[in-house]
Amino acid sequence: MFSVTSMANDFMTAKLIDGKALADSIKARVKEQAAQLQNSRGITPGLATVLVGENPASKTYVASKQKTVQELEMYSVGHTLPADISQNDLLNIIRDLGADAKIHGILVQLPLPAHIDQETVLAAIPLEKDVDGFHPINVGRLAMLKTLSVINRAPLFVPCTPAGCLALIDASGTKIEGARAVVIGRSNIVGLPVAFLLLHRNATVTICHSHTQNLPAVVGQADIVVAAIGKPRFVQADWIKPGATVIDVGINEIPDATKKSGKRLIGDVDFENAQNVAGAITPVPGGVGPMTIAMLMQNTLTAAQRAGDLIA
Repeated sequence: MFSVTSMANDFMTAKLIDGKALADSIKARVKEQAAQLQNSRGITPGLATVLVGENPASKTYVASKQKTVQELEMYSVGHTLPADISQNDLLNIIRDLGADAKIHGILVQLPLPAHIDQETVLAAIPLEKDVDGFHPINVGRLAMLKTLSVINRAPLFVPCTPAGCLALIDASGTKIEGARAVVIGRSNIVGLPVAFLLLHRNATVTICHSHTQNLPAVVGQADIVVAAIGKPRFVQADWIKPGATVIDVGINEIPDATKKSGKRLIGDVDFENAQNVAGAITPVPGGVGPMTIAMLMQNTLTAAQRAGDLIA
């Protein structure tokens, strides 16, 4: 079972929000329900990944997603394409996947090469297979308040990382309704959708970015901080309101001679010092990262269940 581990001692006061434990519990449930779907309806949830180019981080992410699909005994198809593939050829592959009944979810790994229009590609993914939640219609529905509870107007899928962030906040026991939340970063992938989700839960949300004035003071008012700016140790401990819940989305590589690889991962928050101030905090690695993949598996299962007319 998932638990929030207390780190309290003479130096550390924050609760560690264990994303790996929560992700493992979600994946176990998905595996069980996927097996039930196969046994009762002959439907095996299928995920297709599309990777364009040789970006090392993207290759790692896609490999991890494919491995998880296989671990959950779901169906996996992977397309690894050259960086110079034409946009038309990429769109044809997506159309073929869209027509394949064995594929319930299509994930195009971002970012794409500069010569390919990202919005055109994302819009080509059938809405019912948009398990990343980036289709313009899904994004638009998410942005509309009071739609999440209306089945025929809600997004079919919520972006995986933002959905994982909300699940981690809930798991920490933090009350979202009425809380002041600060989201640092305004990307379409994380910042904006996580802000929409927090608004749907009746938080008062401030979105910060590179032009925000007096950022430390703004962050210092927040009961919930979501850091998604892509800068290592950007958020300092003295910015954080004592007792705040801190969700660190950042994944940054820094040199580390003590590691075999010569590098290690850290987040956008100065974790070592922030854990002395925050009430609850996610580690990097082991926080948001595992949850992103778990929510992708959940979305793929949901797509398969819809294909079998088992849910709306």
